[in-house]
Amino acid sequence: MTIPTTSNVVDDGGNTISSDIDENVENNNRATRQTSRGNRSNSNGNDNDNGGGDNDNYDNGPISNNKKVYAVSLRWEDEQRRRRRQQQQPRQPSSATSTPITERKHRRCKRSDNNNNNGGVNDATSPMSIIEIFNTIFCCCARRVGSMFFLLESNDGSPIIVAGPCWPFCTFITTPLILGISGLVGYFMIYTTDLPWWVGVIYFIIMIFVLIVLLCTSCRDPGLLERVTDDEAATNGWLWNEQVGSYRPPGAMYCRECKALVYDYDHLCPWTGTAIGKGNMRQFKVFVLSVNILCYFSVGLVLWRVFWAISD
Repeated sequence: MTIPTTSNVVDDGGNTISSDIDENVENNNRATRQTSRGNRSNSNGNDNDNGGGDNDNYDNGPISNNKKVYAVSLRWEDEQRRRRRQQQQPRQPSSATSTPITERKHRRCKRSDNNNNNGGVNDATSPMSIIEIFNTIFCCCARRVGSMFFLLESNDGSPIIVAGPCWPFCTFITTPLILGISGLVGYFMIYTTDLPWWVGVIYFIIMIFVLIVLLCTSCRDPGLLERVTDDEAATNGWLWNEQVGSYRPPGAMYCRECKALVYDYDHLCPWTGTAIGKGNMRQFKVFVLSVNILCYFSVGLVLWRVFWAISD
């Protein structure tokens, strides 16, 4: 517990009055945090009563299996609970043919107003984006934590292979660019010329190394933090984060794209498809260095080919 510090206030008569200002502020903050945690507990209890539970593919880890619960967006968790409840409700037969046109328009307008009131969070009836369609098709068997997908995890829920929120960009743009450009340079600038064979070996070794480092960067845990609600964490200098309902260490930040807390968060790199934090910062630096070497090597081969063609 923190020791409350008192401040002295002097009244009009010159008397000193001791007031526990910091203690009152701390008590108010503690009450606010307890209220928010109580609301989340009630929400979880209602979900369990409705048969939703927390053992869902979308949820932040099944607590009954003693898996880690990560500090993800409370707003995202509420969205997933609402989606599950709507999916579990029995579907009523469509009455579009018998419903007047004015009433159907009124329902659509009311649904749009509800989405706007929710801060742009779409419900289960809203159309999915292109990224969500990719996630549904390719990551249907993965455990979702925020916008991160645990493709392979240990028994306690620690991620081993992770797909970030921008994994389609990395898979369908970054990787084809590296393979395509390197393949063209290797064929037209090395294979069809009189360069020594060891030049091509070195070039393709660098290309393979770049792909391996890219895989290690994009599929590694960037530093996701578990949810910590114990007030004792505040004594260690941790700060309260309302977006995830958890304490965070000073070096951690909330990533809007990942919808989770990331330790030593630096930025979100769409080329690697994931956030860059403490867990993959070293791999990211090696990737940047190696891809620059590959680019300079490719440019050098192209320039040599141009000068060689001009000299002939």
